[in-house]
Amino acid sequence: QVKLVESGGGLVQAGESLRLSCEASTRTWNEDTMAWFRQAPGSERTFVAAINWGDTADVDSSVEGRFAISRDTSKKTVYLQMNALKPEDTATYFCAARRGAALFQSEDKYIDWGQGAQVTVSS
Repeated sequence: QVKLVESGGGLVQAGESLRLSCEASTRTWNEDTMAWFRQAPGSERTFVAAINWGDTADVDSSVEGRFAISRDTSKKTVYLQMNALKPEDTATYFCAARRGAALFQSEDKYIDWGQGAQVTVSS
């Protein structure tokens, strides 16, 4: 089982930036696709971005141009750089992992999950 630990959440003002980190304890890092999802209060969890071991990435259209996903193999860490944050980006952000290179947007395809990191954007 993969353990995922998110960090970097917090309270920021609209227009500011945050970078979330997710450190993975896994022996299959080079076979895994990592993803970020988010869940706002009272809403379902939704896809944000994913990246596979070949550094092919997919970013949801709702955040494209503002958010970017990357990974550092030496640290087994995936990042979500969030720029120009808006109040509607307020949510708990979850890191997820799956075996294989496919970049699915469905949470059902991911088998390992972190505990979540809270991001709050004030107006």
